[in-house]
Amino acid sequence: MTNRDGSPIWYELMTEAPDAAQAFYAPVLGWNFGAPPEGLEHDYRVFTAADGEGVGGVMPMPGIPPTWAVYFGVADVDAMATRVTELGGSLHKGPQDIPGVGRFAFVADPQGATFYLMRGDSDAESTAFAPPKAGHCSWNELVTSDQQAARDFYGKLFGWTKAGAMPMGALGEYSFIGHGGETIGAMMTNPEPGAAAFWNFAFTVPDIDRAKAAVEAGGGRLRHGPVELPGDQGDWLIQIDDPQGAKLMLTGKRRGGGA
Repeated sequence: MTNRDGSPIWYELMTEAPDAAQAFYAPVLGWNFGAPPEGLEHDYRVFTAADGEGVGGVMPMPGIPPTWAVYFGVADVDAMATRVTELGGSLHKGPQDIPGVGRFAFVADPQGATFYLMRGDSDAESTAFAPPKAGHCSWNELVTSDQQAARDFYGKLFGWTKAGAMPMGALGEYSFIGHGGETIGAMMTNPEPGAAAFWNFAFTVPDIDRAKAAVEAGGGRLRHGPVELPGDQGDWLIQIDDPQGAKLMLTGKRRGGGA
């Protein structure tokens, strides 16, 4: 893919209940689920937004807590995997090829947050991260034990910069991630001392209140919100758990003036 190194290009839900996940997320986010590209395992489910653009996939993964993951695009998976370990991170899987799809590695930063490195076989640019578009990712949030160490790691790996911050009281700063002139997310200090670092994501919905109702009707749990986000865009956010317990955030407008 032609996205610059460090761009989020794909999202993946690892869960032991792919059928239940598909039934839940289709009405919540308007995703359409289809068969995988040739080369992927048969039961990998690719989901697309209403505009027909690919956003991510659901991978059956028994025996582990359900979780969301991100693929960051790179030009050279092998060199970047080596660089991850040189910078204090760890290599969990790969590098290896998926025929007809691309080359990937599964790695972790020094604080333990896991992510994928990916070089897709296609030269098309990924639009999985496209904040204004319904069904696409709108925010990439790193919850970590050491923001400064994380900034140093990702800055050296991908060239990310600190693009401003806002105070979070006892938790310190909520530090925005700059990448190629774009703000792609933020870093925050984990409120649970000693807990593992992780990546958290938000996806755009057309109507936050309708999405909240779909979450609850589908057996998900509302953890927080709706809360209005800073700025003048009129966006709201909710934090949810899906029925299997995977954490996710949704962002969108308040069309019907819900309470």
